[in-house]
Amino acid sequence: MAQENTLTLEPSGQKMPLVGLGTWRITNDQGEEMIYKAIKNGYRLIDTALLYDNQEGVGKGIRRAIDEGIVKREDIFVTAKLWNCYHHKSHVRPQFERDLKLLGLDYIDLYHIHWPIPQKYVDPSRQYPPEWVDPDSKKLELERSPLQDLWRELESLVKDGKLRNIGISNFNVQLTLDLLTYCDIKPAVLQIELHPYLQRQQVVTWFQKQGIQVTAYSQFGPEAFDKFTAENMHLVPLLEHETIKKIADKHNKTTGQVLLRWQVQRKVAVIPKSSNDQRQKQNLDLFSWSLDDQDCKAIADMDKNIRYNELELYGIDLPLYD
Repeated sequence: MAQENTLTLEPSGQKMPLVGLGTWRITNDQGEEMIYKAIKNGYRLIDTALLYDNQEGVGKGIRRAIDEGIVKREDIFVTAKLWNCYHHKSHVRPQFERDLKLLGLDYIDLYHIHWPIPQKYVDPSRQYPPEWVDPDSKKLELERSPLQDLWRELESLVKDGKLRNIGISNFNVQLTLDLLTYCDIKPAVLQIELHPYLQRQQVVTWFQKQGIQVTAYSQFGPEAFDKFTAENMHLVPLLEHETIKKIADKHNKTTGQVLLRWQVQRKVAVIPKSSNDQRQKQNLDLFSWSLDDQDCKAIADMDKNIRYNELELYGIDLPLYD
C-alpha cells in the first residue's frame, strides 16, 4: 500500500503535505517564477521566512497560480516564521500582519517561532528584514521576552482566524516540555535540521508521540552551507556518499530522492529547494517506492550527530543546543 503524502496536524486537523518547497536563498526576483512553476509541478507546501527576504516574490507566485485557476488558496499550505527580534508580546501581531501583507494572503497555514532566541527589538524602519546582530552594536543583543507571553499572542492569531497552526523551529525537548504545561493550543509542527549525519531518531519519535509533527530542513546535509565548523567540514557530502549512491542505484533513483524518501518513510516532512524543473518533479516522486530494511540499516549506520546549522557560523556565541 502506498504511503499517504500528508500529515495530519493537531489540534486543527489540517493536512500538511509531506513534501514541500524550501525557499532559503531564493531572491524576490526568483521567487515568483520558481513558486509558480513548483505549484504547476504539483507542490502544495511552500516554506518561507522573513529572514529569507523573499516573501513578496513567494506571495506573487502563489497568487499567480491561484488567479490562473491552477489551485485554490485552500489547496496551498504556506509556512512562514517569526524572527527573533519580534518575540515581545507587543511586536508579535504587528510583525505577523507585515508577513501577511508581504505574502499578499488573508491567512497563514503555519507560523513558526524561527528560533527560541528573544533578540532585542529592531524597528522595521531601522532594518528590515533584521539579522542576527543588532544594527548598532553589531552583536547579538537579547531581551527579556517570555515565551509564554509570545505564545499567547500566537494563540490569539489562531482564534482570530488569521493563523491555522503554530509551529516551533530549532526547539529542544526541555523547552517544549515547559511550553506544553501552559499552552492552550499546542505546537503543531517542529522544524529542525535532520539528515543521515544528524538523525535524532529519539527526538523525532518523542515529538511524534506528543502529536507534534516534524519537518526536516537541511535534509541534504552540507549542500546549503558555505561555511563549516572544524567538526563537520571533513565529511563526505551526502549526495556523493557511497552508501546513498548504492541505494539510489538499487532503486533506480537519484541520491537526492533516497535522502528525501528516508525522511518521509519515518513520517518526517521535507522542504528541499530547487528551481530546476526536472529536480522539482523528482523530489515529489517519493511515494510509489520505499526503502527496505537493509537500506534503512545502512543509513542508520551513517549517523554521526553532526550539525551544520551551528550558530557560530553566524558569529553567534550562544551554545543553544547544549
